[in-house]
Amino acid sequence: MEDRIKLEQAKHRLEEAQARDRQKERKARTHRLIREGAALERVLPQIKDVDLDELELYLKTKLRE
Repeated sequence: MEDRIKLEQAKHRLEEAQARDRQKERKARTHRLIREGAALERVLPQIKDVDLDELELYLKTKLRE
């Protein structure tokens, strides 16, 4: 009985650690995306007024040249 409880606790601690890792990864990705967007906006200030789909098409076109 006590072993089962310890096993459940260990499983719960592992799940919590994995959840923390996923949250850290999400925050890091969000931070990176914000910084990349800010850099893009500094280089091309006019993108503020461009639809996201248009921006994606523009970048794909320009980066293929």
